[in-house]
Amino acid sequence: MSAPPGPLLIAAAAGLLALLGALHLVYTYRGPKLLPRDPATQAQMRGDTLRLSRQTTVWNAWIGFNASHGLGLLLFGALYGYFALWHADWLAQSLFLRAAGLVVLACYAVLARLHWFRIPLAGALLALALYAVGLALTPSLP
Repeated sequence: MSAPPGPLLIAAAAGLLALLGALHLVYTYRGPKLLPRDPATQAQMRGDTLRLSRQTTVWNAWIGFNASHGLGLLLFGALYGYFALWHADWLAQSLFLRAAGLVVLACYAVLARLHWFRIPLAGALLALALYAVGLALTPSLP
């Protein structure tokens, strides 16, 4: 017996976000992709602190923000992939879980549009579309 298409689409959305999160973590700690193009900018970031606290540098905050962003994407992907593939009934029964996933994906799409570049925007919009269609094909249970 094959799985219904709704949960599979939700799992695909979750997998896409998990993949983007994993890539973001790798890029945070390996290679030049998340480094400033001008080495002087990185040097300034390493040498200055935030007004919020002198206990960290702008550079350490940058690395921490990028790492926590990647972990958040991985967490979303892991949770919603698990729900969709092993507990689709939880999604079908929980308006909260359904709405939370939709809101988070919509927020990622808005953030990508406002602050990022076209690849994360395309990924966020694709994940949002897969999730929304998956929800539409997963009827709610009483």
